[in-house]
Amino acid sequence: MLRTFRYRLYPNQTQRARIRKTIDACRFVYNWALETKKTAHEMDETNLSWYDLNNRLIELKQDHPFLKDAFSQSLQQAVKRVQLAFQHFFRRLKQGKEQPGYPKFKRRKAHRQSFDVPQFFTISFSTRRVYLPKIGMVKTVFHRRFTGTPRTCTIVSTITGKFFISIVVENGKSPPPKPQATSQTSVGIDVGLTTYVTLSTGEKVENPRYLQNSLKRLQCLHRRLSKKAQGSRNREKARQRLARCYERVFNQRTDFQHKLSTRLIRENQAIIVESLNVSGMMHNRILAKSIADAAWHKFLGMLWYKAEWYGVTLIEVGRFAPTSKRCHGCGYLNDELTLSDRAWICPVCGLLLDRDLNAALNIKMMGLLSIMSPREPRVGPVELSALAEASKQEAPSFRAG
Repeated sequence: MLRTFRYRLYPNQTQRARIRKTIDACRFVYNWALETKKTAHEMDETNLSWYDLNNRLIELKQDHPFLKDAFSQSLQQAVKRVQLAFQHFFRRLKQGKEQPGYPKFKRRKAHRQSFDVPQFFTISFSTRRVYLPKIGMVKTVFHRRFTGTPRTCTIVSTITGKFFISIVVENGKSPPPKPQATSQTSVGIDVGLTTYVTLSTGEKVENPRYLQNSLKRLQCLHRRLSKKAQGSRNREKARQRLARCYERVFNQRTDFQHKLSTRLIRENQAIIVESLNVSGMMHNRILAKSIADAAWHKFLGMLWYKAEWYGVTLIEVGRFAPTSKRCHGCGYLNDELTLSDRAWICPVCGLLLDRDLNAALNIKMMGLLSIMSPREPRVGPVELSALAEASKQEAPSFRAG
């Protein structure tokens, strides 16, 4: 099983210059390969392979001598990235996605720049150094060790001037078997804006809103940056301060999501979530900023790969099911429920339903029903009421009156 470990690099001034030169060379080769492949397809309708582009890369080095200062295999990996970008594009296009994402050219002032080193790098835990070809022994902070065979590494440079190394390791282990989901060992999760996560057990995790809390500071830094002269040192300093503030918000959100996802994976044997069209939700101009701050897609992605690591069953239900509008007790569908209604009373059974808790319970029921009858994914009131008794002991329901 492949695992990735990320560490902080502390290169000296000479090594920083070499890393930046390698990044510039790989970006140049990537844009050249993308332009060459695109032009060949438009002019002659030929599909250049990775092998063809690598053969032309030899001539490119003769025309541009600065490419010889970079590691040759890193330049070949940049060409391979172009090939993979087109493969992902056609795969998404075949799946019928609205925005398949045609490969784009890389910018010089991107927020994140990187290059790959497939082999010939050496890791030394004793001296806390990593040897990189044509760069040398770079000081590294190994906050934890790993066991296994290193396969490849990626050197990443952030906009704030920090350097990281991501090492892909083959540990020789196979993914653990996943248990069968049952009502007692599974939990339904409903994500939202008021409460970040609502569990079918009744637990609620508040939304930290890191971007909203730092919004005044970000607006102040944006104003200061706009008043600085173009190309001046003060403008570069203001840009760095703004980038560090954004990086702090990103780190806070990532730390919160990692801790929450790890706790959910360790405490449950099966997790049932709802598939979300986050890109479609972002078209709501009123809630777009809050949805972006929540980063649901990233959080659900953490649940997916951590479930594979630790042998936890993860079930995804349809996004069009009325989980908030349907009563989990009797199956009554309340079509008049609006987004501002946080609680409502079922007119049939008289239950006082919390919107988010009711959605989490319905998500859990739908996930369990999809396992029992995979050929019939539709859920009706009779099927919901059949599983209502199994979930009532997990979350308290309040009857009106």
